[in-house]
Amino acid sequence: MLRDNYTTWLCGGHGISLVRPRIMGVLNVTPDSFSDASENLDPDKAIETGMGMLDAGADIIDVGGESTRPGAEPVDAEEELDRVLPVVEALCERGAIVSIDTRHPEVAQTCLELGASIVNDVSGFTNPDMVSLATQSDCGVVIMHWNQKTGVNARKSVQLYANHPARRVMPSARRFTLPDEAPLMREVMGFLGDQARTLMRAGVAHDRICVDPGPGFEKGVDEDVIIQRNTKLLTSMGYPVLTAVSRKRFVGALTGVVDPKARDAATWGVCLSAVANGARILRVHDVASAFQAVTSYWGVSRADSRQAFVSLGSNVGDRLDYLAQAASLINKIPLTCVTAVSKAYETEPAYGIATPVANAVAEIHTELHPLVLLDKLLEVENTLGRERDPKTLGHGPRTIDCDLCWVEGEEHHGAKLQLPHPGLGERDYVLVPMEDLMADPVRFLTHAGVEVKPVEDRVGHVLADLGPIAWQEER
Repeated sequence: MLRDNYTTWLCGGHGISLVRPRIMGVLNVTPDSFSDASENLDPDKAIETGMGMLDAGADIIDVGGESTRPGAEPVDAEEELDRVLPVVEALCERGAIVSIDTRHPEVAQTCLELGASIVNDVSGFTNPDMVSLATQSDCGVVIMHWNQKTGVNARKSVQLYANHPARRVMPSARRFTLPDEAPLMREVMGFLGDQARTLMRAGVAHDRICVDPGPGFEKGVDEDVIIQRNTKLLTSMGYPVLTAVSRKRFVGALTGVVDPKARDAATWGVCLSAVANGARILRVHDVASAFQAVTSYWGVSRADSRQAFVSLGSNVGDRLDYLAQAASLINKIPLTCVTAVSKAYETEPAYGIATPVANAVAEIHTELHPLVLLDKLLEVENTLGRERDPKTLGHGPRTIDCDLCWVEGEEHHGAKLQLPHPGLGERDYVLVPMEDLMADPVRFLTHAGVEVKPVEDRVGHVLADLGPIAWQEER
């Protein structure tokens, strides 16, 4: 299958595949944000919100402790740290990919030490201390266009455009013409390119760098529209482009919507335009709606099939028949097909299960987002009569268990879904069946970043070969 030649964004210990668009959820822990002021000042509430964003479809959580809205009071590093540290620490402990939105080197450094993977610097790494910090770490970096040191680059553009010939339209023409885009794009791209080269000369790898043209930061509506129309030109620089237009003033100006919180639908229109022109990271406030918009758009605009593995288990009734029925039902999931199923194996009970289990692994290819696929797998379990007893925490008797273990190019750490599955490397009842599907699953998974334990340290050891599964391939 042909795919766009997009890269992997290297962010600390995470490699974020940009074959498909990624959602960065905005988590402001400030009292004066332009769109969600005071909503997440309480750390526990902010942590809950961040985890909810992951379950709703966010790939990254961008935590910020200082508002950058026009007229906002600057916050010193100490106060900013007080706001963000408990939130960053808790989210990182849960495995989330966390970005720290800050212009203060002290804040960035402390958050990186706690496990943050990305530094999103609104000042565009114009501070040499921020460059030094990026050099000494392996974090991902976001360079944003907003050069306050020279009075803000974009403000000069506004002044330049005020007298541009394209603005001097004869009154009788009664039409509006946007100014020539070239000077503005030269300026924005020049700044972003200069700062990227500064970082690379200091030792930051090219694959760690992402650029953001900074919509709304000392730019007028005309300028923001021009920049968005030139997203394809920005991607030609060779860096991932972050689109951070969520609820911004220019989005409201395009639609006539005054309340920032009511601009989400308009935000998706701009975001989808950006994705169509090559942007791959969308920074948004309303993750759930963004997920629906982007996932549906991507599903109908691109054939994007991924390899995945689903572990199947049964310890009730006709176990082999349940495994076969599960494989057949998974094969009927939209935009999904089962390409191979391992033999069935009798395995030792594990994780508190009382009786031996019949296990197998299905290899599939799917175009569904992992969170959507997970819901479909739960529907398969429900169809086959799985009952869940809260007292056993999901480890009781089951007609069928469908665990999504691994999806090509995907990493996720929400409460609803974790990829790769956190138990994948220790489960003999998954690793042995995978040997039926590939030559060396240990090498394959190790290359994918999964730590595979030696046989003696695994759980659910294979006891016997139960033979092939007679599943139906017809769709």
